[in-house]
Amino acid sequence: MKSYRLAGLVVLLAGATSGLIAALVVGGGAVPPKLLDPGPIVMWGLPAVKMIANLASAAMLGSLVLALFGLRSGTRHFDLALDTASAGAAVFTLASATAAGMTLLAAFNPRLSVDRTFGEQLATFLLTLPLGQAWLITVLMGAVITLLAFGWRSWTGTLITTGLAAAAFLPLATQGHSGDVAGHNVAVNSILLHTVGAAVWVGGIMLLVVLRASTRRSARPGGERLDMPVLVGRYSSLALAAFVVVGVSGIARTVVALGDWGELLAPYGLIILGKAAALVGLGVFGAWYRRRLIPKLSGERERSSFWTLILGELALMGLASGAAAALARTPPPLGEQPPVDPTAAQRLTRSPLPPELTLDRWFTSYDIDILWAIAVGFGVFLYAAAVLRLHRRGDAWPLHRTIFWMAGLLLLLWVTCGPLNEYQDYLFSVHMAGHMALSMAIPLLLVSGAPVTLALRAIHKRDDGTRGGREWILWAVHSPFSRIITNPVVAAAIFVVSLWAFYFTDLVRWAMYDHLGHEWMIIHFLLSGYLLVMTLVGIDPLPYRMPYAGRMITLIAVMAAHSFFGMAIMMQEGLMVAEWFGSMGRTWGPTPMEDQYIGGGIAWSVGEIPTLILAITLGIQWSRSDERLQRRSDRHADRTGDLELEEYNARLAKLAEQDRLIAERETR
Repeated sequence: MKSYRLAGLVVLLAGATSGLIAALVVGGGAVPPKLLDPGPIVMWGLPAVKMIANLASAAMLGSLVLALFGLRSGTRHFDLALDTASAGAAVFTLASATAAGMTLLAAFNPRLSVDRTFGEQLATFLLTLPLGQAWLITVLMGAVITLLAFGWRSWTGTLITTGLAAAAFLPLATQGHSGDVAGHNVAVNSILLHTVGAAVWVGGIMLLVVLRASTRRSARPGGERLDMPVLVGRYSSLALAAFVVVGVSGIARTVVALGDWGELLAPYGLIILGKAAALVGLGVFGAWYRRRLIPKLSGERERSSFWTLILGELALMGLASGAAAALARTPPPLGEQPPVDPTAAQRLTRSPLPPELTLDRWFTSYDIDILWAIAVGFGVFLYAAAVLRLHRRGDAWPLHRTIFWMAGLLLLLWVTCGPLNEYQDYLFSVHMAGHMALSMAIPLLLVSGAPVTLALRAIHKRDDGTRGGREWILWAVHSPFSRIITNPVVAAAIFVVSLWAFYFTDLVRWAMYDHLGHEWMIIHFLLSGYLLVMTLVGIDPLPYRMPYAGRMITLIAVMAAHSFFGMAIMMQEGLMVAEWFGSMGRTWGPTPMEDQYIGGGIAWSVGEIPTLILAITLGIQWSRSDERLQRRSDRHADRTGDLELEEYNARLAKLAEQDRLIAERETR
């Protein structure tokens, strides 16, 4: 079995090396530049080291994800998965550190020396330049993940480590070919989704090889037996989701990078076509073992088929990984070059100023954010699949809840990928309209869909000690952190403080200038609004439910704070983020100050409409709760024959008699 483990590593590295060399030759990524040639060691070594870092990061993240959703904490196989993740993180850290040094050599060709000159150059690169800072953060995160995966092996610790491992892909995703050109936001999100999805996919296969090689030893008397068919089935579900993410993000990245489909015949495009062919082959492999191999894994004959299939899949994954590393060193096509004479809007937003926002453009313009497009797609599919599962089981699910959920997702898609996303950088009023939709309208629709209740009813319960989707949802609902943030007072405080803190500090400036800040803004306001609505009117399970009177008082306080916020925006005498909204060179629409006043009016008036609907909904629920309580009391009285009422009347009569006797004694 150890020979299979070694064979898997050899096949993966051989495929990756072959793909790297072929892609570097085709794309010219190792051709020395005419100026500042760092030499062949750096030109060939940098993509090779990046390839090793990519494979190691896959072992790091993929092992953690599969451990969370496929293995039981405290078992030897769970510990082996975390050992694999820790080893992958250690290699990732060392490879990233080496790549950081080689990147400095490739970009600036400094003279290597042992004196302080080179050390100062390296420190300047790592501490002041964005690319160097990204490498430094990546190395530090890799070191932290190595220690956490090795020493913190509880469910919660592994979950936190997994989140950090996914975040480790973020610094370098923001640094690429497209930093100063149109489509930068799409490129950043596409690269991030592509690398994370590929890491989960490739790393899961690597962990399966490690675990499969250890199953015979664990099958001995007294050992912990691993149900390999079940584990491969669980990995298959993760791999299917990763396949979709990698495919969609790869297409989006290709569209941005090429600019013209004719560039597919250029070296850059040929490498992309090679990666696409490997992706299709991996999809065929995945479909094969999902439909044919998993049900037969327990047989001895199928064990050899398992290894044949896995080794073939590792070879294709290696080819794709090598090509991806070479692609980062391949000169981009002309379609990705920045404009020669950019306008003021292009300097600020990396995109040309759009035409005037007329009525028709509210329905026809778009600026797709691939991150939210994929999120909405998964939200629609998973909800529909859950409803279909209940229907096949003979259980009913209210149609209006499905309509609410789908409407909320469509509105989210319209806000993040439609006209609001295209114009929110240029018009403060459009930005505020998107904010109000994210924090109030969309959460009201999504909460009305009751997704947690649906998931708990539709997802199968596990009985082997592992945690699937249902078990993780229940853990999240009953966790101590959830008990705090789902208190209506705390949720309301988060909602209100976020409004004022965002627009009256530099957070709004961060969201304008930095793509990560923009994505954080969307996530934060969507979640803060969802928490508030869920704690007030949601039917999904919560650790604590405040009485209706307390919820109504909380909502009234939120409405007042929201109104004051809108009026504060309208009363601003200066322009918020003046160097941004006042420097676009826009010749159409209202002036920046007029537009800001409109934005405040949207927050004060239109933004209160969802709050009013929320108050009406809460009042209806309160009324129905009183009616149910009265009906319950009436039924109890019918069952007991008004015994409680009779006992209450007898007690009152007894008290009245006692008062009469006391009064008679006092008058004597």
